[in-house]
Amino acid sequence: MDEGLRIDKWLWAVRIYKTRTLAGEACRAGKVKMQGQAVKPSRSLKKGDIIDVSLGPLNKTIQVIELIQNRVSAKLVSQSMLDLTPPEEYERIKFMYQMKSGMRERGSGRPTKKERRDLDKLTGDD
Repeated sequence: MDEGLRIDKWLWAVRIYKTRTLAGEACRAGKVKMQGQAVKPSRSLKKGDIIDVSLGPLNKTIQVIELIQNRVSAKLVSQSMLDLTPPEEYERIKFMYQMKSGMRERGSGRPTKKERRDLDKLTGDD
């Protein structure tokens, strides 16, 4: 069964979503896109497809390498998908969480004016 695998099942199998139901709901909510278009949970996948997934504040870009039907361990996920998410996206999320929690690197001092503005944008205190 190499062709015609449902996108919701594949997203669950490669551990993007914890349950297949959550994967289906994300598809219906428009959080899963292919070529800029929101997809339905029943959309068929093929090798080489590129999927954009919105996971809260993180926007992941994933390429399908292998079509799998059963959920695999976290160590084997890299054999089925290729994460094309730019490193800047992960840095942005890391920065966001640090700012929201108020955590700063030890010895970094007070925030600069620019850092303070960024912090205010994140917390909604514009």
